[in-house]
Amino acid sequence: MPRTTTKKATQATPEVTEAPAPPLLHEGHRQRLRQRFFTEGLDHFQDHQILEILLYHVFPRRDTNPLAHALMKRFGSLSAVLDADPRDLRTVEGIGEQTAAFLTMIPQLTRRYQMDLVKREKPILITPQAVKKFVKPLMIGRPEEVFYVLCLDLHGRLLYPALINRGTVQETLIHPRHVVEEILRHRASKVILAHNHPGGNPRPSKPDIEFTLTLINTLTPLNIMVQDHIIVAGNTCLSMAEEEVVDFGHNRQEAKPLPRLPAAVAEDTLLTCDWEDSPLNDSEEPT
Repeated sequence: MPRTTTKKATQATPEVTEAPAPPLLHEGHRQRLRQRFFTEGLDHFQDHQILEILLYHVFPRRDTNPLAHALMKRFGSLSAVLDADPRDLRTVEGIGEQTAAFLTMIPQLTRRYQMDLVKREKPILITPQAVKKFVKPLMIGRPEEVFYVLCLDLHGRLLYPALINRGTVQETLIHPRHVVEEILRHRASKVILAHNHPGGNPRPSKPDIEFTLTLINTLTPLNIMVQDHIIVAGNTCLSMAEEEVVDFGHNRQEAKPLPRLPAAVAEDTLLTCDWEDSPLNDSEEPT
């Protein structure tokens, strides 16, 4: 007899439908904060609320309020959070590499915005007040010392803010020849020197004063005026011309330090003039 085989009926596996994701508990709160930002801007926000909104862009479906408070507790202020080293940020629970990179990018983005703004507006920098207002954003979030030369035309209009050097907190080595070459490249008639003191004391050190005098005496034969030297320390700015630390004398004669220096001259040795090793000296001009 032929064998009869009976096929078992295969039961169809029921289709599993994924349950919809539960609504984000804090979505309403997020939307209210965003709407408030669009209506009012950030002026009336508390620091932790600003951090909370920023973190929305890293955590699209997470309540960022506790993380914002944790950052404020660890660093103390919004600016301290944004200026913190990425490695320090990552010591806060919930902060990884991506979040640390995002937060530390914000001060640098601010500087980049200011630089782009300059290219469009070309401000006139004649008074110490105008110069301070322009220079402070260039130093935002700088843990190291940086040295700028603001190249101006004959009427004080900014041609280009040249970043000459950046260094450690202990020392920044600047060659006068590099400064002169940058000034000549931008065809400046006047210049303003600017650097920061990350230690927080805006008073000029002895090397700061000596370097300023060296550049004045170098640029005078080239008919280029050194208008001022600005030092930024945190939210404080000092103008050497305004404080009469150096008699700039409009570069019509050899500049000399004033006989009376400020009582609290900074101890930080932050600018080092490498004059003897520079190819440029008093007897030769750059070609």
